[in-house]
Amino acid sequence: MSARKSRWFALFVSITMILSLLLLSAFTKHNTGQEGGDAADQTSAKKAYSDEVLVKELPGFQNGYRKVNGIKIHYVEGGKGEPLFLLPGWPQTWYAFHKIMPALAEKYHVYSIDYRGMGSSGKPETGYDKKTMASDIYALAKELGYEKVNIAGHDIGATVAYAFAANYPQATKKLALLDASHPNENFLKIPILPPNGVYDESNPERAKFYWWFAFNTVPELPEQLLQGKQLEIAYNWMYDYLGYDKTALSKKEREIYIAAYAKPGALRAGHNWYRAFRQDIEDMKTYPKLSVPVLGIGGVSGYDMLNSFVQEHATDGKAVKLEKTGHWISEENPQETIHQFTEFFK
Repeated sequence: MSARKSRWFALFVSITMILSLLLLSAFTKHNTGQEGGDAADQTSAKKAYSDEVLVKELPGFQNGYRKVNGIKIHYVEGGKGEPLFLLPGWPQTWYAFHKIMPALAEKYHVYSIDYRGMGSSGKPETGYDKKTMASDIYALAKELGYEKVNIAGHDIGATVAYAFAANYPQATKKLALLDASHPNENFLKIPILPPNGVYDESNPERAKFYWWFAFNTVPELPEQLLQGKQLEIAYNWMYDYLGYDKTALSKKEREIYIAAYAKPGALRAGHNWYRAFRQDIEDMKTYPKLSVPVLGIGGVSGYDMLNSFVQEHATDGKAVKLEKTGHWISEENPQETIHQFTEFFK
């Protein structure tokens, strides 16, 4: 190759490299801009669903934080009157009661509480047996200056509320359980294979098969599987399955809860509530019948089990069944929930 051709070839290679770098730079900036936009969108979504933003939907309510038993507990409070502690279920947060909190606040000082492992509260490695979690709620009550409280719990919150009443009857005025009982030996009788009809979507009153009681107890695996889109798919299935129909929880409510459980440590903590069931069952054997007044509120598929539990484990208990209502009691039937609470806790 002549010297002249060599110079032209070198120039051609240089220009090609420069153009390639310019194209790569433009492509990178474009993608970075997209990623930045996605990150900004995610940040905006998290901000939109922050406790500070959500509490503004409830005039007269405010966020509160207390440190008890070495962990931070977040709650939303409002209203005047006797204290009424509300404990949400899985997979939700304090926001599960947002439809009933304003009406209840007309008669009670309402606290919707993110207990150990939930929402904006602390997520330690241990302490997810319901006796320990109940001790957190008792310590919170004392920290807030209360000797005795009314308490209501839904789902996992019901298990904690029952443990509270069992361990601290002197601090319990009345107890309400929503669509769930404390873990007991009947949990050990749940079959490994589903009975017929439990997945028949054409029947909103079908019995439910609680397969996640086992899945959530597997060490580490659920946290590894439920990442990103998989978390959204799994939880939306759960919200659909446990509702009387698939409109039970709104798109916004679902997004709020999914965002909460996507936070670091949240899945582990939520699954630890289930991993402690064996210990909870053993603890249950040591509890006497409750002497405080107990109300059970069940949906169409949860009522029978809850009614049997209340009759067996409370000396002053009753249960009511809400028709055309699934597992998400306070969201699906807020007016009847308010009515039942008002009549019971008055």
